[in-house]
Amino acid sequence: MDVSRKYAAEFIGTAFLLATVVGSGIMAETLAGGNVAIALLGNTIPTGAILVVLITMLGPISGAHFNPAVTFAFWLRREIAARDGLIYVAIQVAGGLAGVWAAHAMFADDIFQASAKIRTGGAQWFAEIVATFGLVFTIFATIKANEKAVAMAVGLYITAAYWFTASTSFANPAVTIARAFSDTFAGIRPLDAPMFIVAQFFGATAAFIVCKWLLANGKDAAEAG
Repeated sequence: MDVSRKYAAEFIGTAFLLATVVGSGIMAETLAGGNVAIALLGNTIPTGAILVVLITMLGPISGAHFNPAVTFAFWLRREIAARDGLIYVAIQVAGGLAGVWAAHAMFADDIFQASAKIRTGGAQWFAEIVATFGLVFTIFATIKANEKAVAMAVGLYITAAYWFTASTSFANPAVTIARAFSDTFAGIRPLDAPMFIVAQFFGATAAFIVCKWLLANGKDAAEAG
C-alpha cells in the first residue's frame, strides 16, 4: 500500500478523535448546567463511540494507532519500522492539533489557546500508567483473541477508563499534547503534560513486556519461560 495513505489515515483519524474529545467536552459542559458528572458522561460516550468508528474504517489502512504510545508498543514488537514509527508520531501530533482547532472553530471559540486546567500529582501519573497499560494490553490481547473485535474492545475500554482512572484516561501522548492547547473541559496545562507523557510511555512499555510473556505460545512461550 502507498505509505502516503497510511500517513493520511493516521492524520485524519487522530484529528477526528481530538475533535470528538474536545468538541464533546465543550458541548457537554455547556449543556450539563454545572453537573460535572453529567458533563464527563457526555464527554465519555462520544469518545468511546468515535474510536469504534475510526478503528473499524481506518484500521485496514494504517493500523489505526492514533497514539504515539501504541505506535511505540508496535515498534517494540518489531511490527513497525523506526522511521515509519517516527513519522506516525509526528503525524498523530499534527492531526491532534488540527482536531482541537477544528473543535474550537465549530464552537466559535478562540482557535489558539493554552489550557489552565491543573492535572498533576502522583495519583494522576499512576492513573496514566494504568490507563495506558490497559489500552495497550487490550489491543494486543484482543488482536490475539479476535482481531475483528479490536475496534469495539478499544472503544469500550476507553469508555470504562474515563471513569475508573483518576486522570480520565488520556492514555495517549498526542491527545495529551493537543489537549494542552485547549482551555476547555478536556484541557490539561502545558506544564502538566510532560509527566503524563512519561507515564503513558511507561505504561505502554509495561504492557508490551507483560503481553510478550502472557500471550506467547509454542516456541515463544518456551523462550519466554
